[in-house]
This record gives sequence, structure tokens and C-alpha cells, in this order.
Amino acid sequence: MAGTVTRLGSANRLAYFYVLPALLVMGFVVLYPFLYNIVIAFSNMNLTHFRDWRIIGFRNFVEVISDRLFWYFLFKTVLWTVLNLIFHVGIGVLLALILNKDIKGRSVFRTLLILPWAVPQYITALTWRGMFNSEYGAVNLFLQKMAGIQIPWLSSEWGAFTACLITNIWLGFPFMMIVALGGLQSIPDEFYEAAEMDGANPWQKFWHITVPLLRPVMIPAITLGVIWTFNNFNVVWLVSNGGEPSDTTHILVSWVYKAAFTYFRMGYAAAFSMIIFAILFIFSWRFIKQTRVLENVYQ
Repeated sequence: MAGTVTRLGSANRLAYFYVLPALLVMGFVVLYPFLYNIVIAFSNMNLTHFRDWRIIGFRNFVEVISDRLFWYFLFKTVLWTVLNLIFHVGIGVLLALILNKDIKGRSVFRTLLILPWAVPQYITALTWRGMFNSEYGAVNLFLQKMAGIQIPWLSSEWGAFTACLITNIWLGFPFMMIVALGGLQSIPDEFYEAAEMDGANPWQKFWHITVPLLRPVMIPAITLGVIWTFNNFNVVWLVSNGGEPSDTTHILVSWVYKAAFTYFRMGYAAAFSMIIFAILFIFSWRFIKQTRVLENVYQ
């Protein structure tokens, strides 16, 4: 027995040795910047105090909370996240339901529908920005030909916001589609056959079988989707060209970037980012706890 315990202890030490390089890399690229950001959040680091900064307490956090821009961009970020998730999940689940059926050319459709997610975000964002150009963009040319109207997509606040929203919906629905499709394929056909024998209609089968059995798969995906969308810097920055017009198209994360690397308010931006982290952490924890999706994992 003692020999077995010794061998197990040696095996554990060997496993730790194997994962040590990965732990060191993760500590260097994740843990150290995170801890450094916490320190900077309590400092007066900016363009004039870049090397001689000092700790000033909670002044940056008070400034962030009392800044009307924080609340304005928080509203737009929440609106941005909610609208994206509604369309991501709705379109993704709808397409998954269609592709789960035995239709002709199903494999081709699956490949085509996953392409928006496979293409790098910055390429897609810049392509959509060109398509939303007011003068020669494909979207306005189409609207002019079909309805005789033109929309100032990138020169108005909500036009630019809508352009970013459409772009991100295009980018995000394939992920939800793949997750939902995997969940649908794991549901036994016997459940639907039994429900059909009991006289259930398609809506009843969807609501009482599909939805409950998809829930454990979709809740973690939705949680990830909220975090990714809330922090989606690329689309907003590239499509709106840095928050144009006049810094009105920002969400929280893009405004933090501009505050840090355009206005060089490092301490303010670090405090701002810590508040964003706190919002997402509390949301994720409460959301997973309320939905109780991980109950079976820890049993």
C-alpha cells in the first residue's frame, strides 16, 4: 500500500512538472498583466506621470463612476450585448433545427454557414465597413435600387451602432448554431416518437423536449457569448473607425482602449477595466448559479 501511494505521489509530481511550462506562460501573459492592472488602477499613471506615478487610492474608481460617459457607454454596452445575444441565439438555434433535419445538401449548408465565424474578425469588420459606406457601399446601393432610400450608416450615432450590430450578428450566429446543433444531435429520437404517440404537436415537442435538453448546452454558450460580446472590441472599433462619429459609437471596452492609448489616461483606463471585469464576473457567477446548469457537473 505504501509503495502504491509513493508511486502515485511520484506520478503527480511528474504531471506537475509537465504542466509547469504552460503554467509559467499563463502566469506571464495572464496573471502578471492582471495584477499589474490592479496596481495601475490605484495610481495616477498618465502621459505626464508615466514613470513617476504613485498610488492615489480609489480616486480613479470614483472618477469612473461619477463620469456620465461611463453610464452612457454602459447603457449602450448592455443594449449591444442583449440585442446581439437575442439574434445570435435565435438565428443559431433556428438554423440548427433546420440543419438537424434530413435535408438535401445539409453538409454544404453547414460548411457555408460556419464561414462567417471562420473568417478573421478584422477582415469581416473592414469588409462590412466598406459595405456600409454611404457613397459606394453595397448596402446603400442595394437600398437605393430596391427602395429608393439611403441611410447615413457611419456618419450618425445610431446608424454606426446599427452597422456594428449587423456585423457582429453576422459573426456570432455560427457559434451558437454549432453548439445548438451538437446539442440537438445528442437528443434521442425516442423522446420525440413517444411525444408524437401521445399526440404532441411540433411546438409542444420543441418546448417540452428540445428546450429543456438544450438548456445544459446553451447556458454555458450564452454565458461565453455575453462575455465575448460585452468585450468585443474589434467589431466596434473597426466598423465605426474608432468610435466615430465624435466618440458616440463606443461600448465600454472600446472607450477604455481610447482612454488608455489615445488620451493616455492609464490609471483611469485601468480602473475602468476593473469595473468591467467586476460586472462580467458578477453576472457570470449569478447567471450560472441561477440557471443551476453546473449542478450535475459537481455531483
